[in-house]
Amino acid sequence: MILGLGALALSACAAKETVSHTEHAPNGDLREVTASTEKLPNFLNNQQNAVRVAYQVAGVLGDTMKWIPCYCGCGQSAGHKSNLNCFINEIREDGSIEWDDHGTRCGVCVQTAMETAELKQQGKSDLEIRQYIDNKYSKGFAKPTDTPMPIS
Repeated sequence: MILGLGALALSACAAKETVSHTEHAPNGDLREVTASTEKLPNFLNNQQNAVRVAYQVAGVLGDTMKWIPCYCGCGQSAGHKSNLNCFINEIREDGSIEWDDHGTRCGVCVQTAMETAELKQQGKSDLEIRQYIDNKYSKGFAKPTDTPMPIS
């Protein structure tokens, strides 16, 4: 899966879609809209590869990441509801994506996304991934986002 994400990165960089707009959220996070998950935001241009891959993971595994809490404190500081919000603020009806740059400044966010991808690749269910993340980060980290439990 990680190799597949690398290929996705190359195709995303080659995409000819344009960015709709960039703006700041009320908490100061930078947000940028692209036509789809295939076009990553420009604010990733000078980021480390691990950060870019975490954003690709969010684009590919959004249906899983919406069930995974973040333990960096962003639930209180930025109003995030899950680890997905550290990377994607909104997936719009037309398929465009409003990306959030919070994940570019947070190792906990990136690590959680990467662990989610690894566990998903191992065939773990959303509930198993959630339980793993909760067990790992429940002590020594900030209060988690108020994320609902997966249905199955």
